[in-house]
Amino acid sequence: MMLRNFMAAECFDLQMKEFEIIRSTGQIPGESELRAEAARAAGVPVGRIAAVRVLKRSVDARFGTRWRFRVAAWLEGEAVDEYRIPEYRDVNGAPEVIVVGAGPAGLFAALRLLQLGLKPVILERGRNVRDRRRDVAALSRTGMVDPDSNYCYGEGGAGAFSDGKLYTRSSKRGDNRDVLWQFVRFGAPESILIDSHPHLGSDRLPQIVLNMRECIESHGGVYRFGARVTSIARTRDGFEVRTSSADRFVASAVILATGHSARDVYEMVVDAGGCLQAKGFALGVRVEHPQEVIDRSRRNHPSPAEYSFVEQEDGRGVFSFCMCPGGSLVPSSTMPGTVVLNGMSNAARSGRYANAGVVVQIEPGDIAGADPMRLMDFQQDVERRMYEFCRSAGAPNPMAAPAQRMTDFCRGRLSETLPASTYPPGVVSAPLHELLPAMVAERLRKVFPRVPLPGYYTGAALLLGVESRTSSPVRILRDPDTLEALSLSGVFPAGEGAGYSGGIVSSAIDGIRCADAASRYVSDNQTS
Repeated sequence: MMLRNFMAAECFDLQMKEFEIIRSTGQIPGESELRAEAARAAGVPVGRIAAVRVLKRSVDARFGTRWRFRVAAWLEGEAVDEYRIPEYRDVNGAPEVIVVGAGPAGLFAALRLLQLGLKPVILERGRNVRDRRRDVAALSRTGMVDPDSNYCYGEGGAGAFSDGKLYTRSSKRGDNRDVLWQFVRFGAPESILIDSHPHLGSDRLPQIVLNMRECIESHGGVYRFGARVTSIARTRDGFEVRTSSADRFVASAVILATGHSARDVYEMVVDAGGCLQAKGFALGVRVEHPQEVIDRSRRNHPSPAEYSFVEQEDGRGVFSFCMCPGGSLVPSSTMPGTVVLNGMSNAARSGRYANAGVVVQIEPGDIAGADPMRLMDFQQDVERRMYEFCRSAGAPNPMAAPAQRMTDFCRGRLSETLPASTYPPGVVSAPLHELLPAMVAERLRKVFPRVPLPGYYTGAALLLGVESRTSSPVRILRDPDTLEALSLSGVFPAGEGAGYSGGIVSSAIDGIRCADAASRYVSDNQTS
């Protein structure tokens, strides 16, 4: 064991000392060991250590596999930072706030509304998380897309059946403890509180999502599934929201947390008087390697190994996205006549293959025109191109994906044979170097051979098209202070679909922020 420097740090307005332990195992050191090491680092007797806590656990593979533990310690007389989840309140009879969407932004907005004493009414176009399992299984088996219940839509949102990564690269979004501690409250392992790349797995997430719903309902919140919102209109009493099931809901505030693929929601916002803006996103392919290839390339990392990279090519970022070690590929189309892929892995990450999106940044200026939906049109055109190629090739499953060996893609030639793939609907040998937009294909062809991982560039790697749902290509404009949609006071766009987050944790944080803003709005309107 090794110790690194002991330093004082201001954390949550408390005087806290931090130090680092390096070990050869990922097992969390015990309480007595942590206290002894804290005392040694601080140069004080063990009895003066009031409390210790592991803050972060990460892998350092530069000189063999080593685990770094960032530890906090408090001395006698210092206030110990004790995080507690605010209590959920009974909201039967409380003022209502409509929450459109039951993904991470919507779920955590609803939980926050309970804490604030407001009643969330959650309207979800898809099915509950258990029934949704059958829909995604049928999609993989038959290739028939249910536009309202699939890998993107339904209780839990896109993350429920696609891996469950719980980290965000942004430090500006807010305190992620509000999110991680509530995940633990509803069944996640406590290790997510300290792991540098916490991960739940597609096998754990559905039960956690169900536990959240049961909590929300037991405190007076309301769910409606199969309730695709068709209109939002201002009334004397607030907002009237109508759904595809012919139901009508009225509340003084609405939180829009509809995910990154709901084109109909953007059109509805415009109809209601809101403003949209084209937003950059990324598009590329899903790359599948045998897991053993990635393990060899990351020799000192624990198996199954992960990877990530960012390259610059011709003025645009080319980067890996949503890497799933020991995972599999899934069809993520939300409308018939398109092919879209995503990756997932279970908690154990024990599969024989690894997959990741490798994508190229697309900026609004890359696509001509002024229509704020033009990047979404571009996105859908590429998805249709993938579908049409496979159908013309006679693929029996409508969700079959065009595929090409990595080396053949870079050399601009069709693959005569394809390696095995985890993608259930099957693959079709295709010239992805021609099917992808030239601005994407040319950058990928230049970057793949120079990815800084030994053995990464290989004919054993399979590229599948298309990975296109990295983030929303549209932003619903909102006031940066009130978080209200411009020209739609009382409507709060939240999460990935609104264009203000990317991933489970950042979407959840944004949902919490919008719930706080909606609470202030409701309070101000009650007193005015």
